[in-house]
Amino acid sequence: MRHLWSFLAGLVVAPVTWVLVTLGQDGSGRTVHRWVEIGTYSTPNLIEPAVYLGVAGILLGLLGTLRVSPLGPIVAGLLLITPYVGMFIAPFTVRDRIPDDWKVLGDPLPLRLPVENGTVFLIGVLLLMAAFSGQRWRRWPGRQTGGAELTSSDTPVENTFSLSEWPPSGAESERDSSPLTLGYPDQTPTEPLPRRTGGESPWSAPPRATSRPEGTTGTR
Repeated sequence: MRHLWSFLAGLVVAPVTWVLVTLGQDGSGRTVHRWVEIGTYSTPNLIEPAVYLGVAGILLGLLGTLRVSPLGPIVAGLLLITPYVGMFIAPFTVRDRIPDDWKVLGDPLPLRLPVENGTVFLIGVLLLMAAFSGQRWRRWPGRQTGGAELTSSDTPVENTFSLSEWPPSGAESERDSSPLTLGYPDQTPTEPLPRRTGGESPWSAPPRATSRPEGTTGTR
């Protein structure tokens, strides 16, 4: 189905491009010649022919670069190069068969101009060359199926440990040596301080030892 749509697009884009290129080239040429005759210029006069040429370029770019089918560019390219190739065989006959008195929105449409200066031949060759890239017209790769083989870079890393070995032995020894806590202070009671007798002042010196170990001598 995509080949059919591409074929129809080629049939439409080729004559539309011929008309747009004719309008653009003729409008640009007449505008520049008029500037030379009067000795001054007005750049807004080039907007209309520039729009014609820009639209033609967009159509050719879409036809030649989109990943649809090579049939459209081939058809459009052959249609565009045929008039110029016919100039090698019977130039006057081909020229007389191309209408040159048509008008579009009041502007003259000299369809012979792109044929005589070789523009249609250049565009046709470009479209034919775009069709030679077979990689461009292939479909986008889809998701890999379940049966697809994995390459060496896609192979997952194999784990050698089993569930019975988890956690490692080093972690178990660390757990035994330092038990887990919640960060609260140690609740182990400490030994109470010795109380003083009721008659002593809290600022008095601590009591001296009254007994000495055996075998020691004291100095006075």
